[in-house]
Amino acid sequence: MVDDATQIRTLIERWAQAVHAGDLDGVLAEHAEDIVMFDVPPPNDGVRGISAYRETWPPFFTWQRKGASFEIVSLEVTAGDDVAFAHALLRCGMPQELEEDPENRLRLTVGLRKERGRWVVAHEHHSFPSKD
Repeated sequence: MVDDATQIRTLIERWAQAVHAGDLDGVLAEHAEDIVMFDVPPPNDGVRGISAYRETWPPFFTWQRKGASFEIVSLEVTAGDDVAFAHALLRCGMPQELEEDPENRLRLTVGLRKERGRWVVAHEHHSFPSKD
């Protein structure tokens, strides 16, 4: 049997692939109904619930279809018996942006919990470092 950390790593890697592909069903898979996400764009107090989370993705996919990258550079997972967290750095941006600032990374933190024996994402936080 695959250990919890490996299951979570696979879940996040599949999520990132779905984001890159613009696959909304894949992005929503393995997310809790009561997910809370703090994202780069507004709203500043985050989005709550799977329906609100779903609504955030179409504008991102539109932007991404213009040629943006979304790929995991590093991913660390810490898993307990029924809760876990992961943090990752991703290359996320248009080719010109990444060429001008090749070290810029999207920071991702994910909180997970086990529901009925399977891991689900209960919290996502996306941010970029301040340019100030």
